[in-house]
Amino acid sequence: MDILSKKRYTITSALPYANGPLHIGHLAGAYIPADIFVRFLRLQGKDVVYVCGSDEHGAAITIKAKKEGVTPKEIIDQYNKQIKDSFEEFGISFDIYHRTSEKIHHELSQDFFLNLYNKGEFIERFSAQYFDEEFQQFLADRYITGTCPHCQNEGAYGDQCEKCGTSLSPTDLINPKSTLSGKTPILKETKHWYLPLDKYQAWLEQWLIEGKKDVLKSNVFGQCQSWLKSGLQPRSMTRDLDWGVDVPLKEAEGKKLYVWLDAPIGYISATKQWALDHGKNWEDYWKTKENKEEESTLIHFIGKDNIVFHCIIFPAILHAHGDYILPENVPANEFLNLEGEKLSTSRNHAVWLHEYLQEFPDKQDELRYVLTSILPETSDSEFTWKDFQARVNNELVAILGNFVNRVMVLSHKYFDGEVSLGTKLTPEDNAVFEELAKYPALIQQSIAQYRFREAMTHFMNAARLGNKYLADEEPWKVVKTDEERVKTVLFVASQIVANLAIMAQPFLPKTADKLFDMLNLTPQPWEHAGQASLLSSGHRLNEAALLFEKVTDEQVELQLQKLVEAKANNAKKVVPAAPAKANISFDDFVKLDVRVGTILEAEKVAKTKKLLKLKIDTGIDQRTVVSGIAEFFKPEDIVGKQVSILVNLEPREIKGIMSQGMILMAEDADGRLDFVQPRTTIQAGSTIR
Repeated sequence: MDILSKKRYTITSALPYANGPLHIGHLAGAYIPADIFVRFLRLQGKDVVYVCGSDEHGAAITIKAKKEGVTPKEIIDQYNKQIKDSFEEFGISFDIYHRTSEKIHHELSQDFFLNLYNKGEFIERFSAQYFDEEFQQFLADRYITGTCPHCQNEGAYGDQCEKCGTSLSPTDLINPKSTLSGKTPILKETKHWYLPLDKYQAWLEQWLIEGKKDVLKSNVFGQCQSWLKSGLQPRSMTRDLDWGVDVPLKEAEGKKLYVWLDAPIGYISATKQWALDHGKNWEDYWKTKENKEEESTLIHFIGKDNIVFHCIIFPAILHAHGDYILPENVPANEFLNLEGEKLSTSRNHAVWLHEYLQEFPDKQDELRYVLTSILPETSDSEFTWKDFQARVNNELVAILGNFVNRVMVLSHKYFDGEVSLGTKLTPEDNAVFEELAKYPALIQQSIAQYRFREAMTHFMNAARLGNKYLADEEPWKVVKTDEERVKTVLFVASQIVANLAIMAQPFLPKTADKLFDMLNLTPQPWEHAGQASLLSSGHRLNEAALLFEKVTDEQVELQLQKLVEAKANNAKKVVPAAPAKANISFDDFVKLDVRVGTILEAEKVAKTKKLLKLKIDTGIDQRTVVSGIAEFFKPEDIVGKQVSILVNLEPREIKGIMSQGMILMAEDADGRLDFVQPRTTIQAGSTIR
């Protein structure tokens, strides 16, 4: 069944952490695609609720509060307001933007936990958990960093490596350290309640891999398949924290619910609050029904870093509960890069939404257009300010804006703003109407497949059709000899403008409002798109107004200079070196066999973005090493380079390749890597002491 033919929809966008502002990467990942989809459903008269809200219990929030010397409540109040206001000004059309700190959310999350607890779904375990002796505190996953065992990224967190995307447990990390004290934590016994994900492995494989193979986007399906292939393990649903939702058990005093248990329940609690506010029944949007046709269709819009939680962990929780619907789809997007580099909040290498709205107060739709045109739908994409300028000036202004302006200005100049049929329609006129009628179906088909870039292209092609029609008919010339024919040409062109107003609504809502106002037409539903008689003969148009203004060179240079200054400021920062690791004996040191090696061959590891497969001459032999350096070095550039290689590291399999050693790398404060290598060429196999 077509996804757009369902009866009822529950649409969610990832809950942003209330510990910092929004940037364009967030918009391109989870919010613009969802907003286009939801606006399209509403145009079709569908019953849809679109929910989101601040995730206010993440460890990142408590870490930020500790660093700034304030309470978590102060952090979440500040950023919840900023994020909510930015969404509203930008035009993301949530039905409700809620908060996970609200009482209704705490109560619902605790009910979920008790439901699973009373069913015996949890495993109670005493386990060794990392503990910071200096702060006298157990460490949640995000309070621990270390080296990823899969890609050797030294900045991996205790729950996930953000470089290779692998889900981790804190004890998986090599050389773990506390983010509070910077010291190596100790292992200390504590009791927690685990959800046995391995128990649901077979069900997940059937529901997800067999049932969703032809539904999920390739990037989503591939990550899910890889995760399941590696085998699921029990995951703790509680944490030793002082901030979050209390575990509702007497024996669990001082413990909180795991944020990835409570955060997605935020979608449900937000819907519940919305229903209370609007006299609706929230269960219609979340609960299972005997008649499956009556159930709501649940779709999660997220970024790639949240795929595992929305496709595996949250569905397993919903399945274990038993009363709730499961997601129909999780159309996750990849990452958006900025000016040739990764977006980085810590380095201030970002385009912040609240700053953009201040500096470009009337260009919300321009940013929507550009980001939609470059959405990272199945692979990473890039935003540059020069491209932003080019797309606004050469497409929005020169194509869409120019066509509408010419139609409106000429209609007022020649006929006082009155739409009139004039002469009979020519075969050329009818051919234009036939072509125009195709675009609504093309747009609908693309949106149904979550191809929003493609859908936007179809919309702009409809504007190109209008421009070509005017260029071919040249009414500014014909008016001198055949005024009645010009009436017909402008009648046809006005119908195209009216159709563009309808089709613009999901993509460019503020622009659509301007168009309807100029046309003196009330907003129209999608079913009217493609019609050739939206404006009747004799209809009066309102005054013309510019839809868009060009982005100037000065505006672009200012934005580029901001990024340069941010980079310069980062370079000036003195980043303290990480504290020394625990002492080892000389005997332990001499066990390390580090040699000079020469890279003979290098190639990317298939279906990964971080890994290179290297063939290295160690002087002892020629061996294969898998190294997570692909984002910093091109394979062809490093062949022949000499490196330092630990040759007596126990071999292990990475992405199906047996890696026999580890390349030693230096990492700067920005996470950039460089080789640790001799100044001059040295014979391969030489010992590094």
